[in-house]
Amino acid sequence: MGSGIGVVITSYNQGDLVREAVDSVLDQECPAKEIVVVDDGSTERDSLGSLALIERRGVRVLRQANLGVSAARNAGIASLRTPYVAVLDGDDMYARAFLGRTVALLEANVDVVAASSWLATIGVGEWVVRPTGGRLADFLPRNACPAAAVMRRRAWAQVGGYSEDLRQGFEDWDFFLKLLELGGSIEIVPEPLVLYRTAPASANVRSMTQRLELYGQIIDRHAPAFTDHAREALLGLEATAIRRLDSLERLVSADRSLDLGEVTYGDGGMAAAVRIATARQQTSATDDRL
Repeated sequence: MGSGIGVVITSYNQGDLVREAVDSVLDQECPAKEIVVVDDGSTERDSLGSLALIERRGVRVLRQANLGVSAARNAGIASLRTPYVAVLDGDDMYARAFLGRTVALLEANVDVVAASSWLATIGVGEWVVRPTGGRLADFLPRNACPAAAVMRRRAWAQVGGYSEDLRQGFEDWDFFLKLLELGGSIEIVPEPLVLYRTAPASANVRSMTQRLELYGQIIDRHAPAFTDHAREALLGLEATAIRRLDSLERLVSADRSLDLGEVTYGDGGMAAAVRIATARQQTSATDDRL
């Protein structure tokens, strides 16, 4: 199985982190046949030094002007000849079982168009994050697969690769939607096999400051899918809002020092405020009796 996997690692001014990414691929239980690092126009001395060391280890490095991660992924995948391709950002890593477990999902079912896993975050926070995968309708309210994913090379070619004009974020979400619009599902290994680095300056965190605008672009680019699955998309968004409101409600109810903030109308905010006030009164009455 390993002989059929090629891995593209994209990097832009990531210093020695890209060497750790390469090491994680070289350490796979199911080894990759091909590995290529695509440098997206790095300029920092440490990054250039790391890339030179990677080349001396026999790993191929492609260099391009700073055209964005989509162009880097496309250039890397185009240079591979393996039937399966995997992508990895240069500041992240794979756990040793990642390639074996994800490619097994693709080989077991032709209906699976891509595969990834849960995330174990490292850096400013350490959590296990559990994306769900799913079919087209499941990906309309939010992206349900990490960018680090394995797919069939022919499927990448069939949808025209990653959209290179999306340089502010959500390019992986857009790509997964393109795959799913042809049918099938994206599957997730229920283990944290992607080591995802968290940092305030990361591209993913920065993109979330523009989430409303970028989500609008996703809707515009995939308008037929949103039209056909409008009910599922809207219910998915509402379910997310309910979960977040419930978490906030429990937090504010438990800590009376927290400001309730503006009470909103028509979105469940008013009902939540009533429950919070009731819970606080009950807590106060209990404290008075003690």
